[in-house]
Amino acid sequence: MGDLTIRPMRPDDVPEAERVSDDGFFELDTRLRRPSEPAPERRSEAHRASWLERTRHFLRTDPGGCWVAEDDTGMVGMATSYRRETLWCLATYAVVPGRQGQGIGKPLLAAALHHGRACTRGMLSSSADTKAVRVYRQAGFDLHPQMYLTGTLDRSTLPVVEKVREGSAADIDLMDSLDRSARGAGHGPDHELMLRSWRLLVSDTSTGSGYAYLNERGQLALLAASNRRTATRLLWGALADGAEQVALHHVTGANQWVLDVGLAARLELHQEGYLGLRGMKLPAPYVHNGALL
Repeated sequence: MGDLTIRPMRPDDVPEAERVSDDGFFELDTRLRRPSEPAPERRSEAHRASWLERTRHFLRTDPGGCWVAEDDTGMVGMATSYRRETLWCLATYAVVPGRQGQGIGKPLLAAALHHGRACTRGMLSSSADTKAVRVYRQAGFDLHPQMYLTGTLDRSTLPVVEKVREGSAADIDLMDSLDRSARGAGHGPDHELMLRSWRLLVSDTSTGSGYAYLNERGQLALLAASNRRTATRLLWGALADGAEQVALHHVTGANQWVLDVGLAARLELHQEGYLGLRGMKLPAPYVHNGALL
């Protein structure tokens, strides 16, 4: 192993960065797996294609936020981050298995953090990995436990859902306004990416507005609303239109309404990982995405 180099990510690095990320998260999921949980799996081809598209999107919008670490063995770490208005977000951060604790992660994260030096807010979604959590806390992030709900949807529990419609690019201004209220910044060009890949549901009435994305697996990927009643309506709509096997990830303590819906739908509640925040409070009513936050 030679000297470590931290350099900007290039477009031709993206497939290798995906491999580093997949190896890193597969090892982490295997190491942290609870006995009651199914065995971790590698990314499917569809998930891999989605990861590649998202990372190329970040390279186009934020080349200064995307970095790789390499030595004479090849790429040993990667990080992608981006700025949206006054908000900096860490999308993905991984070091190859067996190389953690060797001085790779900190300079890699420092390069990504430098991209957000002018931002007043920061967000990241962390696993429960002790080493990663320590680095994020040392970087000044407050750590808020995340919950998730899983199970087979009991359709007998579904209420009649009204005032929810299919969304489109015409709703981007509305969605950015909701984003700013919840997390202090719009998603901007990220909505264009999500609209290409995911299904959008919107509720826009005189009493409240909100939106929800369903990802390629039919699971809730992101939700923002102006009030809990609208958020609840959208979540029930997302469950009704989504997959039979449900996984509601990234639920924070400020969003107890998600627990009310999930438990009413007979889902099981679990806890894993953290939402890291800097210069901001917990977004609500809001269910963040792991990478697009």
